[in-house]
Amino acid sequence: MSLQLFITGGTIAKYYDEINGKLAFDPDHMTKLLEEARCRADIEIETLMLKDSLEMDEVDREIIYQSCLTTPSERILITHGTDTMVETANKLSTITDKTIVLTGAMIPFAFKHSDALFNVGTALGAAVSMPHGVYLAMNGEVFVYNNVYKDKERGEFCALS
Repeated sequence: MSLQLFITGGTIAKYYDEINGKLAFDPDHMTKLLEEARCRADIEIETLMLKDSLEMDEVDREIIYQSCLTTPSERILITHGTDTMVETANKLSTITDKTIVLTGAMIPFAFKHSDALFNVGTALGAAVSMPHGVYLAMNGEVFVYNNVYKDKERGEFCALS
């Protein structure tokens, strides 16, 4: 069973660019992450965009939606910025014949002590084992898309109920 992985950007995809002193996107971050994780799963990777989720708009969400709708895979993982991950999950909720899991990181994969590897591992497990639906996988938990929020004070995702 092949899994479709869509990259959209977010903190997970960033690294520190010493030349300009800013965070920048690493287009190869997911290949590096999966290699470090020794992942041997059959994964088709496609980069849809490399954006901070605060800069995403409805056009971007429509690209993500259409990509999920048209991929032949029933198992989809999306890496996404954490600030608007719930909004994108809500947009995807009308797709009922696939399992879609969104994940990201609070700390870039390139940084020591990043949560990226753990979150992607959790998300991969959820994507291949959960029934059809839309989920978020963060902090070692899998949440249904409409029962989760980002607690910015604690820096983690929590269930609404």
